[in-house]
Amino acid sequence: MKKSLDEHADRFSDHAADYDESQDSPEYRACADFVVAHADPREDEVVLDVGTGTGAIAFGVADAAREVIGRDISEGMLDEAREKARARGVENVSVGEGRFRDPQVPEGVDVDVVTSNFAMHHLGDEEKREAIDALAELEPRRIVLGDVMFFGEPNPEDPFYSPEVDDPATVGVLVDAFTDAGYAVTAVEMVSEQVGVLVADRQASSV
Repeated sequence: MKKSLDEHADRFSDHAADYDESQDSPEYRACADFVVAHADPREDEVVLDVGTGTGAIAFGVADAAREVIGRDISEGMLDEAREKARARGVENVSVGEGRFRDPQVPEGVDVDVVTSNFAMHHLGDEEKREAIDALAELEPRRIVLGDVMFFGEPNPEDPFYSPEVDDPATVGVLVDAFTDAGYAVTAVEMVSEQVGVLVADRQASSV
């Protein structure tokens, strides 16, 4: 990780009010749409959205799910998400502090689907593996990851990400991490050579 969690939290809190507008790119919108579509929760299921930010994915799946739990490290982003929930009258989305390796799922709650969009790339490769292992320990049937990821060699002259703070992985590194955690990658959506969505379903031998 190129910056500490606290530094990332402060950076996002500083830009929380205009975050949605700043992320209004075709790649981000396409990635978010794929994550929502592939999450596809059932009406009795609980979705955990890690790195929820202002709630783009959480609100996107709320109509289909029984409950959505949003977790983020930035209090500023969480405040924006709470305000959206109030303004929209959404009652089945709750948000609070949490991170990939410690998502703070309430005791007694079983998570069925995990989603994350444009968040994991802040972690180093080994930290990503630890994060995926921690999410797998919750035993969701599906994990959907939308993020900056490399399908080939990134163009150093035209990075989609910010090299000074971000640390994207190759698709292969992420697939290996899911496989080692007992999940099979069942779908891959390539938004661009630097942005994609991976869908990982729990393998039968792990059930």
